[in-house]
Amino acid sequence: MTQRTVLAIAVPIVISNLSTPLLGIADTAVMGRLGDPKYIGAVAIGALIFTLVYWTFGFLRMGTTGLTAQALGANDGAEIRAALGRALLIAGAVGSALILAQWPIREIAFALLDGGPEVEPLARTYFDIRIWSAPWALANYALVGWFIGLGRAKVALVLQVFLNLVNIFFNIVLALGLGWGVAGIAAGTLIAEVCAAALGLAVAARHLRFYPGQWTRARLLDAAQLARTIAVNRDIMIRTVVLMLSFAWFTAKSAEAGPLTLAVNSILLQFVTVSAFFLDGFALAAEALVGRAVGARHRADFDRAVRLSTLWAAGIALLLSFGIFAAGGAAIDFLSIDDGVRATARVYLLWAAALPVLSVWCYQLDGIFIGATRGAEMRNAALASSLLFLGLWWLFLPFGNHGLWAALAGFNLMRAASLGFYLPRLRRAI
Repeated sequence: MTQRTVLAIAVPIVISNLSTPLLGIADTAVMGRLGDPKYIGAVAIGALIFTLVYWTFGFLRMGTTGLTAQALGANDGAEIRAALGRALLIAGAVGSALILAQWPIREIAFALLDGGPEVEPLARTYFDIRIWSAPWALANYALVGWFIGLGRAKVALVLQVFLNLVNIFFNIVLALGLGWGVAGIAAGTLIAEVCAAALGLAVAARHLRFYPGQWTRARLLDAAQLARTIAVNRDIMIRTVVLMLSFAWFTAKSAEAGPLTLAVNSILLQFVTVSAFFLDGFALAAEALVGRAVGARHRADFDRAVRLSTLWAAGIALLLSFGIFAAGGAAIDFLSIDDGVRATARVYLLWAAALPVLSVWCYQLDGIFIGATRGAEMRNAALASSLLFLGLWWLFLPFGNHGLWAALAGFNLMRAASLGFYLPRLRRAI
């Protein structure tokens, strides 16, 4: 295991992450050409619903990566095949359940997200079309996780870029060319998710030839392995929901502080999100390499995977923090023309600049524990960190928005500290 091994996984993931915002920009540009802001709002609300719903099942990506990497490390070709098969079965079952439950999901979502009388009907149209992509979208999570677990990050990159390009093409053709509007955006996304899953399955079929065996019912439904898969995915799902609720709380409290604070925090969070695109690449490298070491039961490889991926991540985090601090003012001016927003955002810029360095440790430890499929520890850490976040928010209320950002920083530090507490135990178990 060398630095080149780490970069071979991390770099394609970073490029893949950076390609994702292009889709949102393209959707906004297409809707913007229809001449009424209600179209942009409808797509934004509809896309937000699916982001929340689908990412709740993000365990299909994370759990599959860890389980596959461990099977690879153990040189168990049959289990490598089965890890993908079980993930696809879960994706199909959950996706079908989401389609069957679309009415309550839609009504609850729009009860929480009030888009107004002009926007909501269009957003409902978006929802009613895109919900049919659920099995395919979740299958894409499983396929990407499987390829990353195999260390085939370039394949994951190709699938993500292919999905985005197909999506942009059909969005333009259907929404503008055929005049379908919001329905065209939803249909374009549906087609892209189906096409990406089909391509992913075709590529996976070629890779399966390297791992002799067949998908047998007995292997796929092996009680012990199925129970382990469900347990890992369940705990990661709880962890993911808890983290999402914590960030939603941050946004909600930003909104309560007024439009200016909400605008400022939204801009600064964009810097944090872009930083995460870079840091996630090295966390994913840790997932694959740690999983491989755990599967092989090789502690030296585990130590080397942790050390190399973390050194790279820490170095990138320092560069990101310096870049945000140095260029943040210019970026703020580009993102807003309002003098009040520009001036206020500069007051809190230091928090956004500090977060990459403060957060890199929890990202890396997430990757390590996902690779080791230690979902219970991740669940416990997320719950403890969220409780601390709420406590810090209440404690720092007198400090206003500075206090809110301090609570968020404390939240990420607690995520790192709580997982760090479990790390020696994990290492001894290898």
